[in-house]
Amino acid sequence: MTPASLALQDRLLPGVSRTFALTIPQLPLELRPAISNAYLLCRIADTVEDSTTMAVDDKDAHYQRLLMALDDASAAGSFADALLNTGLVRDPLERELIIETPGVLRAFGELPPDQQAALRDCVTTMCNGMADFERLKNPHGLPDSGCLRDYCYVVAGCVGEMLTRLFADADPRIGRQRDDLRRLSLAFGQGLQMTNILKDVWDDRKRGICWLPRDVFEDHGADLRRTHHWQDHPGYREGIRFLVAVAYRHLQLARDYTLRIPTSQVGIRRFCSWAIGMALCTLRNIADNPGYTAGDQVKISRRRLRLIIATCNLSAGSDTLLRSSFRLGSRRLPSVQEKEIGQLRAEESHA
Repeated sequence: MTPASLALQDRLLPGVSRTFALTIPQLPLELRPAISNAYLLCRIADTVEDSTTMAVDDKDAHYQRLLMALDDASAAGSFADALLNTGLVRDPLERELIIETPGVLRAFGELPPDQQAALRDCVTTMCNGMADFERLKNPHGLPDSGCLRDYCYVVAGCVGEMLTRLFADADPRIGRQRDDLRRLSLAFGQGLQMTNILKDVWDDRKRGICWLPRDVFEDHGADLRRTHHWQDHPGYREGIRFLVAVAYRHLQLARDYTLRIPTSQVGIRRFCSWAIGMALCTLRNIADNPGYTAGDQVKISRRRLRLIIATCNLSAGSDTLLRSSFRLGSRRLPSVQEKEIGQLRAEESHA
């Protein structure tokens, strides 16, 4: 990748994700350009999804323009112009990202063919999947757990698959475990995405969106379509704790994924363990306060984030320390029996 493309990615990344701006530099040098580019492409697609006033068919058209630009960089300008002309991208940092889409696509074209293929498959799955889920968006939740599992795959599980392909191509020892790691990556992605959904449930509701599965709450006596003050209903709080437990189970598999990475690949292990540590801490906050009514009430403090990073950095090179760090981060989290997970079992989806 050219110095100009690397500089563009380094400039854009902190504006759209402070977390990835911290974690990507932990990776081996040969992986950073591709994973930075992948995240920027996913954020460009997210900018389309995040609009709550854009018509479903219009969103689909924008997704398809973006996918066309992966194979024809000259189409990137048409995608950016069409999206900006809607007037719906108002956040200054998101507008800058869309304006710079042609540069991001040029950077994509400078990647090795195998890395391009991994990114193209991921972004294609994400765009087509998000277009399908546009028709299910509403403020009362998804119909059932299977829908949540599938949504987690199209926005996060496919990212885990992509990362696994990149890691496997970078290290033959990882490559020999490609199939097992791919299976675990689905759980890794779902655990992280479920954590984000739980953290953001109230912010999403303000936008008329809810990704919670209604069947889980119905099993606990709460109907998300009829209950007005969700946080006051005991069944709602029990449903939240159940989803926390399921997300925790998936993060246990994320731990197993990380432990399969060779200890000499400490950068990849840090990249994975930081994400797991932050998710575990967020889940603990939610489990301790299932009646929360705003994301800020369960957000990780800066002090806690620094502690997570320090702990992960210390433990990443040792399997024993990594397991101990995970146990420490899992304190007070509710657990769930395997047979109770049902349709939320990530490893049975898209395998």
